[in-house]
Amino acid sequence: MPLAIDHAFRDPELLRQALTHRSFGTPHNERLEFIGDAVLNCVIALRLYHRFPGLPEGELSRVRAHLVNRDTLARLARGLGLGAALRLGEGEAKSGGADRASTLADALEAVFGAVAEDGGFAAAGHVIDGVFADLLRDADPAALGKDPKTRLQEFLQARRTALPEYQIVATRGDAHAQSFVVECRIGALDLTAKGEGSSRRSAEQDAAAHALAELQAPGRG
Repeated sequence: MPLAIDHAFRDPELLRQALTHRSFGTPHNERLEFIGDAVLNCVIALRLYHRFPGLPEGELSRVRAHLVNRDTLARLARGLGLGAALRLGEGEAKSGGADRASTLADALEAVFGAVAEDGGFAAAGHVIDGVFADLLRDADPAALGKDPKTRLQEFLQARRTALPEYQIVATRGDAHAQSFVVECRIGALDLTAKGEGSSRRSAEQDAAAHALAELQAPGRG
């Protein structure tokens, strides 16, 4: 089960359990997810506390909520190749569970929990730092006060460019646990960006974030 995290497990069974969905059997990853959720929130809170010493508690909570949510965790899990390592029941696998945002997010938290159980809080913090490195580096409390769609709209308005259009291009999973894929199209700039989320709104936000990142990339335009 290759996984792109910087931790060598002393007890490989913990990783195996973290990657086991309840549809596959027991022991599954829900108890480790419980640990991982707590450890993740604590680690991110500590990193933000030290990075932004003047930021009040309410703002710290808002930034943390932006960094630690289901869709962000699912995106990070995909980047680690976690979906391919999951152990799923046959029905769950056939219904697209390996790429379902909720399943991926829960499994990533379970992996963090497994690392904490295997190597302690410091080891889990080290792994979380690696997984969240780019997000923590780029975290800007001022920018995080506005969602990606708003920031993209303001970016385009400042350049007198027509606003983007959003369209659902795919849905995945069962009706009760769907994942949406949305395209953000900016015709005037010949740019199309895709995003994914557990709701249409979150998928649109993800697509807007990708579009804005491309527009702000060095050397564009």
